Amino acid sequence: MAMNRRRVLWTVAAAVMAAGQILGAQESLRITPFVRDNQVVVSFELADAYSDAVRDAIASGLRTTFSYELELRTVVPGWVDRTIAQTVVSTTDQYDNLTRRHSLSRSVDGRVEEATVVENEDVVKTWLTRWKQVRVADTSRLDPTREYYVRITTRARPVGGSLLGLTRSISGQAKFTFIP
Repeated sequence: MAMNRRRVLWTVAAAVMAAGQILGAQESLRITPFVRDNQVVVSFELADAYSDAVRDAIASGLRTTFSYELELRTVVPGWVDRTIAQTVVSTTDQYDNLTRRHSLSRSVDGRVEEATVVENEDVVKTWLTRWKQVRVADTSRLDPTREYYVRITTRARPVGGSLLGLTRSISGQAKFTFIP
């Protein structure tokens, strides 16, 4: 009986320590929405996401993908916030151990927009964690009397997963007022 209590106590202690490490490793998501050429455009960076675990997964040759779901939303008092537009962007890195080159591709809503092959790890880090001027919506869909916000949810595969194969996600949002 005492042995079972000790086991439970150690298991709980290990779970609390693991949760503390996960919470302490939260990456910061910096989001900058703005209006340009009648479009709502978003630039963002997932700082500190290019961790040792990501680097190890890439070096092992595992295909690594960072996905970002961007939602332009408005607050609806007393109800669920309304989604105006949604865009999904992702960057994939496939490292070739023989040539020591990274094949990078960027997709917007499932369409490959850009692809390159590089050897420089700094370029890989920038491609995976930083996006500039992603078009989210046309301003004709916005009402100048309302406030809006952009919410971004990120996921990285294969790193950050659990024993069940679930990926950890990070979310952030940034508010703005549309002034035509």
